[in-house]
Amino acid sequence: MSPPLLGPSARDTPSDWIRLRTLILLRWLAVAGQLVAITAAHRFYGLDLPLGLAYLAVAAAVVANLIAVFAFPPNKRLSEVEALLTLLIDVAQLALLLYLTGGLSNPFALLIVAPVTISATILTLRSTVLLGAIAVALVSLLAFFRLPLRFSDGEVLAVPPLIAFGNWLAIVIGIGFLGIYSRRVSVEMRSMAEALLATQMALAREQKLTDLGGVVAAAAHELGTPLATIKLVSTEMASELGDRPALREDAELIRGQADRCRDILRSMGRAGKDDSHLRHAPLGAVVREAAEPHAGRGKTLHFDTLGPGGEARQPLVRRAPEIIHGLRNLVQNAVDFARSEVWVDAEWSATEIVVRIVDDGEGFPPQVIGRLGDPFTRSRRAAPDARRPEYEGMGLGLFIAKTLLERTGARLRFRNGADPFLTEAEREDRSGAVVEVVWPRARISPDPAEALAANRPILA
Repeated sequence: MSPPLLGPSARDTPSDWIRLRTLILLRWLAVAGQLVAITAAHRFYGLDLPLGLAYLAVAAAVVANLIAVFAFPPNKRLSEVEALLTLLIDVAQLALLLYLTGGLSNPFALLIVAPVTISATILTLRSTVLLGAIAVALVSLLAFFRLPLRFSDGEVLAVPPLIAFGNWLAIVIGIGFLGIYSRRVSVEMRSMAEALLATQMALAREQKLTDLGGVVAAAAHELGTPLATIKLVSTEMASELGDRPALREDAELIRGQADRCRDILRSMGRAGKDDSHLRHAPLGAVVREAAEPHAGRGKTLHFDTLGPGGEARQPLVRRAPEIIHGLRNLVQNAVDFARSEVWVDAEWSATEIVVRIVDDGEGFPPQVIGRLGDPFTRSRRAAPDARRPEYEGMGLGLFIAKTLLERTGARLRFRNGADPFLTEAEREDRSGAVVEVVWPRARISPDPAEALAANRPILA
């Protein structure tokens, strides 16, 4: 399996992703809303507000924004501390404005949840907890200390104690719930983005290897004629230079080096063009090609092909990089966790093609089998496996395999061949993890006309 591309430190410090311009824009929107709310409450609803102090609190946010605009470049990305301080200023400014306008009696008190939600999205868990605790503390203070809301005739807008307590409780619960929800969603989105990046890199690597093989094959074919000419001419020269030993040795050396070039090219690639026949291969050959890198790792691999009614002729399937790399990851996982044997079965019918990979290991733990295929799940075993210390877990590799194979139209099913709680003596063969890959036959098996298409030269 492929290890995660980014370590824990990289995943836990996403604040570098947020631009200062984004928080400045959000603050301008907040300033505009605050000005409209204060002015409307005073002019249209007859509330006697301390307008001077209220506008001064709004002006503090304006000054903070102007300083940020002129002191820093527009494309500046905030560090963890800078983003936390920016959000702390927003929380403190809003708490001051709420103190001047009725505290929790002000229906806009709920907006104090916004900075905590932003923090849960862009900052680490520690910073989010700190900001959330400060927000809860300020809300709790506002429940007891605030300037009351008064109408122009001096009447106080009083809220019943039960409603005031309900407002406080709703805001505290909102801070906790929205913070946890935003944090969970943002972490999953970042994990998925990193996993998709790893998938694209794996596919690009497989595609480059496939293309390289085609180029080498074309080079071996195209260089075959000039090398044969060099060998023929050098042989004739050697036969005609019998009376000149020094020149004869040079001619024989040229002939020997031409033979060496031919052997090297033959070992690097196969026959000659971007052959349409080589873009498709029998199902068993594709499965063996995918499993080949793991055939010599101390575990026995069994291959079996079974057609309907014992049909021996295997269907042709596309040798797509997605199929090769996806099956290779699944076979690697089986070999890593098998005791001694792995079975790779290929079956087909008129409508489906199935590849089943089974090992004789302990199987998938019941607590994770429902989450297999998600990125960055925990390892199959509770403790790190000494046989594969280079891998932090099996989630990313299975995610890559699942994503690549599903791109070709496959469906994957994960299950255990036997109860994972059985003792070793009670286990039979094929009792470990089972992974089934099922394709609609039309998605990966070509039409006869496509399989027999004319060859295209790779090199002009």
